[in-house]
Amino acid sequence: MSGTPSAPASVGVFGGGRMGAGIAHAFLMAGSLVAVVERDAASADAARTRVIDSIRRSAERDASVDAEELVARLTTGADLEAFAAVDLAIEAVPEDRALKDDALARAEAALPARAALASNTSSISIDDLAASRLRPERFLGLHFFNPVPSSALVEIVRGAATDAALVESASGWVTALGKTPIVVSDSPGFASSRLGVMLGLEAIRMLEEGVASAADIDAAMTLGYRHPMGPLRTTDVVGLDVRLGIAEELERTLGGRFAPPDLLRRMVAEGRLGRKSGEGFYAWNEER
Repeated sequence: MSGTPSAPASVGVFGGGRMGAGIAHAFLMAGSLVAVVERDAASADAARTRVIDSIRRSAERDASVDAEELVARLTTGADLEAFAAVDLAIEAVPEDRALKDDALARAEAALPARAALASNTSSISIDDLAASRLRPERFLGLHFFNPVPSSALVEIVRGAATDAALVESASGWVTALGKTPIVVSDSPGFASSRLGVMLGLEAIRMLEEGVASAADIDAAMTLGYRHPMGPLRTTDVVGLDVRLGIAEELERTLGGRFAPPDLLRRMVAEGRLGRKSGEGFYAWNEER
């Protein structure tokens, strides 16, 4: 890779929830045209509002951000024909294997043959997802972190069939977003989820056992180990439902050490999902 890295000219994002909206925001900031596709018109309208609100918050923090110019490069809708001319499409639907496989199949059918296709999965095997792809050599994982606009890392997951040139290109795209890429081979949980979830699950077990309060468990890691955020607050930010889904996938592939604690299952069943629901291990009063 030579010269200054640049983002793809045109990017499609399938799924406009918190992660998808953040991914769209990041590529808009890097100069791309971005099309966000959702399952229906109402969801597409909600995704558009989510992206625009995120852009406006960036503009409030940084006067150099031209919110109107960014919004002018954003399209949203429920028609996958919007992907017909993109250079890169990223699937950003919830962490469910069947849901992701369906979204990837639908996106791939709409893409030009030259386009790259990526999954934002945080734990599902890229090789498993690649098995159903028409062009597995043009497929890889791009694991973004929440909140996407301010996160510093993107995990590039290389499948067995992924073209080496695509991995190199993806590293350039991530750099163009102002983030740091790391490249990992396909493995359950990759690098980040496998380590992060293990720490988070143990913190939940400690809370469940009454070892210490949530704040004190987190302080042990932020003050003792210089983590920027404790594992329980991180779980709130990621979403308890997301963490549960990842843990279940890792338990399936790596065994009982990733078994979700009963407390996590109970909180998810009660709708206490963390920041996005307003309550998790902490109370969240900020705008969701």
